[in-house]
Amino acid sequence: MSNNIRNFISPYLAIIILFFLISCQPESPKTETFENPFSGPSPWPEIRKERIQKLLPEAMKTAGTDAWIILCRENNNDPIAHHIGGENAGGQALFLFYLDGENVKSVVFCPIGEATALADLKIHDEVIPVQRGNSAIADASEYIKARQFQKIAINSSFENELADGLSFTQRKTLEEAMGPEAGKLVSADDLIYEWLSVKLPAEVEIMTKAAILTSKWQYEAYASVIPGKSTDADIARFLKKKMEEYGVKDGWSPDQNPNVNSGPDRGHSHSTDKVIMPGDVIQTDFGIRVYDMWVSDIQRFAYVLREGETKAPDSVQFYFESSIGGNRIALEAMRPGVLGYQVDKAQRDWMAERGSEPVMWSTGHPVGYVAHDIGPNLGGGLLPDPSVRPAAMKPLKEGMLFAFDGFHAWKLPETGTKTMSVEETAVVTKDGARYLMEPQSELILIK
Repeated sequence: MSNNIRNFISPYLAIIILFFLISCQPESPKTETFENPFSGPSPWPEIRKERIQKLLPEAMKTAGTDAWIILCRENNNDPIAHHIGGENAGGQALFLFYLDGENVKSVVFCPIGEATALADLKIHDEVIPVQRGNSAIADASEYIKARQFQKIAINSSFENELADGLSFTQRKTLEEAMGPEAGKLVSADDLIYEWLSVKLPAEVEIMTKAAILTSKWQYEAYASVIPGKSTDADIARFLKKKMEEYGVKDGWSPDQNPNVNSGPDRGHSHSTDKVIMPGDVIQTDFGIRVYDMWVSDIQRFAYVLREGETKAPDSVQFYFESSIGGNRIALEAMRPGVLGYQVDKAQRDWMAERGSEPVMWSTGHPVGYVAHDIGPNLGGGLLPDPSVRPAAMKPLKEGMLFAFDGFHAWKLPETGTKTMSVEETAVVTKDGARYLMEPQSELILIK
């Protein structure tokens, strides 16, 4: 072969070899992309300011207090600290809120080394540095006594753990510093109840997105089930993986979230290695925490078809329809001014008509910053005297959110009971209540 021919072929041969090598390379794994509604910065800082400005004045008036003291400190902080900007407290700081006409003013007595950072948050009207060696309580007490407040709320409560952040020693120190004025100190129980039980429209929007995602993932988890092979714990692991992908946290105790149960009722429990079989009714109780602040709580139910079945048996369908019927009746009863026990009573009457076994759980509970949040309890409807449950005697108000079940329980042939408890979330409006999202209306069928 001449040099000219060799020079002509060589470049083309190199191209062929390069193409062959590239075509033999394994394909790179494709990265799944998805839209994450909670991937951006948290809106909590701005929402927190708005809550203080718009909701706290009315809460203080309703509770009958003209001032509120909160003590924050490192390692054993007040549970309300994150709501007032005290979550980063090191040395003890005293936060004072007081009514000034129709508005609330706030003054913080803060260790000098932390005062600059706290002032930068622009939450409070004034941040007063406490010099090293001085006490925030002692400095603040003179300021407070000079203002001649009549009722000063402090976080000490027998009823509400979120209103019970003041330790014994903190209270003792505060009372000593206040002297004769200590007689004006009252529990912040009612104030915190009124303030935290109502959510802003922006918070309702966030919780709506969280509820939609919580429900969507449960449908996807059920679609992954292989009867005779998958376990309750497999569904739980599927949902945990979703949480990890989206960077959200557990709505409650991680060991019991989600609670997946394809057997007899287990109540609040962890998911076990029980194998899911044809004929099983599966309950998934699942919640997520978004922006490390707001919580969802949704239950979805599925039925595993037996061989030859194309739909659930009439009995199972009846139980499901009873459950969603009870949920719809509870929603209809949820209106401003209605007492919590009255919502529960509306569903209990329906359960009696449908022949349900007794269910120990309340129809519903407030949901928001925690799964079982502050607000009226939707329970006690069958008690001879519902007033023995004070939270069930509280009226519903516009802006409150509730996670609530529709119940139907039946006895199993072997032992125990099984309860349908389709759980939705609704917000109370001036005209009634509305679901945050499309509620479950059909039983999920697993082939």
